[in-house]
Amino acid sequence: MPRRTATLLAATLSLIALLCAGVLIPVPYSEMSPGPTVNTLGDSGGEPVLRISGHETYPTSGHLNMTTVRVTGAEYRMNIVEAVAGWLADDSVVVPHETLYPNGKTEEQSTQENAEEFSQSQESARVAALRQLRLPVATRVVVSSVQKGSPAEGRLHAGDVIKSVDGVPVREPKDVAAVVTKRKPGAPVDFTIVPAKDAAAAEKAGREPTTTEEITVRTKRAGDADRAIVGIQAGTDHTFPFQIDIKLDDVGGPSAGLMFALGIVDKLTPGPLTGGRFVAGTGTIDETGRVGPIGGIEMKLVGARQAGASYFLTPAANCPTAAAATPDGLTLIKVDTIADAVKSLEKVGKGDTAGLPSCSRS
Repeated sequence: MPRRTATLLAATLSLIALLCAGVLIPVPYSEMSPGPTVNTLGDSGGEPVLRISGHETYPTSGHLNMTTVRVTGAEYRMNIVEAVAGWLADDSVVVPHETLYPNGKTEEQSTQENAEEFSQSQESARVAALRQLRLPVATRVVVSSVQKGSPAEGRLHAGDVIKSVDGVPVREPKDVAAVVTKRKPGAPVDFTIVPAKDAAAAEKAGREPTTTEEITVRTKRAGDADRAIVGIQAGTDHTFPFQIDIKLDDVGGPSAGLMFALGIVDKLTPGPLTGGRFVAGTGTIDETGRVGPIGGIEMKLVGARQAGASYFLTPAANCPTAAAATPDGLTLIKVDTIADAVKSLEKVGKGDTAGLPSCSRS
């Protein structure tokens, strides 16, 4: 075989081998890309994202879109070719697999965690929106979780409202531990509760629950410590003066909180908050209305602009990254609180955009 032909053949076979290796050899990376955006003022799957009953609502217009990010699954392993393609693409980001699934977290665990965070974000959005509008929100102490195999298992249940412990009124979650830990391990503790199903039924009917139950739980020693526990985690829950339902399937995580809260505010106040304009955004929100940072901001900006957004509400802590990756035609609006966001949206709605708080790269 002529040397030239042999050389070409060897080079071709080497290239084929490299391509095969690139396709077959997994690398420890995952990909993030823009996910769908959903208008919190509109419908999803044929049903309103926000449904409010028991209180007057007002017509809305325009968009207040929450944004999402698509990620590769925990079990999926990218190959070298896919990773390089992702690095070169303008609408995706390749990150270490550990960033999305730390400590070997499975996809099922991640999905469950995201669902819990999503549920909590909905609760916080309701509270923040009503407090922004100075509407009453009542707080109560509930059983958040019951430890498997603990004395409380089968006696107390998640969602039970704790009224008192050994006759001592409960106003904060720490009040429960304060009473229980004063008992000797093995001693009984009496809980006065409203069962979860009764509390839920009363809230749905818009009334205070009228029945309570007395439940006695015997304590046990907390591991090696000489301290009594019953095996529950106490937390807070809220009751609202009217019904606010949030329905959105196949979405997880806490980052839609701000946009849910703004959608609620818009529906409960006269006049469209956006003036009919297309606004998207992201950000966690707590019960005080403070907005927190999120992940995947670059991909959310791309997704928002592709959907047609002209303005993007950006958590202040995400501003430096967002400012360096803003698509053409998208104006970033920096927000620290729901009050900031409402004030900025009112300006957008009036076309008074000169003084909007903007994001910078530092």
